[in-house]
Amino acid sequence: MKQDMIVILDLGSEKNTDIARKVRSLGVYSEIHPHDISPEKLSILPNIKGIIINGGKNNVVEGVKIDVNHGIYEAGYPLLAVNHESAKCDRKIDRWPETDEEIKDILKSFVFDTCQAEANWNMKSFIADQVELIRRQVGDKKVLLALSGGVDSSVVAALLIKAIGKQLVCVHVNHGLMRKGESESVIEVFKNQLEANLIYVDASERFLKKLENVSDPEQKRKIIGAEFIRVFEEEARKLEGIDFLAQGTIYPDIVESGTKTAQVVKSHHNVGGLPEDLNFSLVEPLYHLFKDEVRACGLELGLPESMVYRQPFPGPGLGVRCLGAITKERLEAVRESDAILREEFAKAGLDKKVWQYFTVVPDFKSVGVKDGARSFQYPVIIRAVNTVDAMTADIAQIDWPVLLRITDRILKEVPHVNRVCYDISPKPPATIEWE
Repeated sequence: MKQDMIVILDLGSEKNTDIARKVRSLGVYSEIHPHDISPEKLSILPNIKGIIINGGKNNVVEGVKIDVNHGIYEAGYPLLAVNHESAKCDRKIDRWPETDEEIKDILKSFVFDTCQAEANWNMKSFIADQVELIRRQVGDKKVLLALSGGVDSSVVAALLIKAIGKQLVCVHVNHGLMRKGESESVIEVFKNQLEANLIYVDASERFLKKLENVSDPEQKRKIIGAEFIRVFEEEARKLEGIDFLAQGTIYPDIVESGTKTAQVVKSHHNVGGLPEDLNFSLVEPLYHLFKDEVRACGLELGLPESMVYRQPFPGPGLGVRCLGAITKERLEAVRESDAILREEFAKAGLDKKVWQYFTVVPDFKSVGVKDGARSFQYPVIIRAVNTVDAMTADIAQIDWPVLLRITDRILKEVPHVNRVCYDISPKPPATIEWE
């Protein structure tokens, strides 16, 4: 990368991603690295202008208080230490201030005055750098990409097409856990309209059989992730010269999957569950982007807004919204109720105002009355949240008439359901998805 960089060393702070985002908002690239990175590994990173040693309450690992590699203090970089005892830093503060404006003032002073960094990071430079890196990594080989039609895979596809053109082979796998009409939409948009080199694989029965009687959410995610890779390997064997697998891994995936000073929130299909005999090398050009940056990248690449702002959808699909062991009955309840929710949100103009909205169906029933008789059926839970980077999320406050209309339709149109609930839990402490 040609742009200047500020490195954040994770010494147990919960504000690492927030600080990284704020540095990037100043037009200077930033990355988070482990607290114990060696000066040798640090020196490999391009154009480092300064280091933030970001201490916090998670700075004790296995009973021992952690510190950065002492060689960092002698490496010659300008250093800012936060909540960390060090006499060898250019500036020290006890803790980050409460307001964003105060934090930005501290960062501006350190980044521009102390480090003399230039505000030379933007999406144009990011794309130019990634195109160069992709071409260098891939050479004349072919790349296989799982194209779900979601934001991440779409942006990865556009970036790879810009870099290597027809060397990209897109595969859309229908794992039986797609939203209503999703696969048909992907084929229409990417194959018929964008003329992508798209292979369609219907593996729905295969996935559902693998997931039979599996209730643990982590196990479900790993099964789905591993089976995806198996499908790609099978497709690759039908083709010649496939050496690389592209993935839409983004920064929140990495952070939430656990670091040395942070607990695992959940395993992401892009990060965990890969089989040991994986024969592909990975291409992950969005690895260091937050979600809003991925969207900005997509727009810069010329993707239509309707694609870039498409409703987020997890890799495991409805598999993590049909809670517990998946059954076809509850899977259809999730699919149909989700379709109703999306249709009514679009009618109310909420599809462009709410960041993510979906339904989940748990694996328990409640008593009710339906068609004048006692019923014992499933509840549908509606989830609607707003967020910038998926690291935190607030609840979307939906007008009662809209919620009542959605509830009425779900209860009337979706079989095996007798109750609708609205989840009003923010992230944290809840996550966006239920599993």
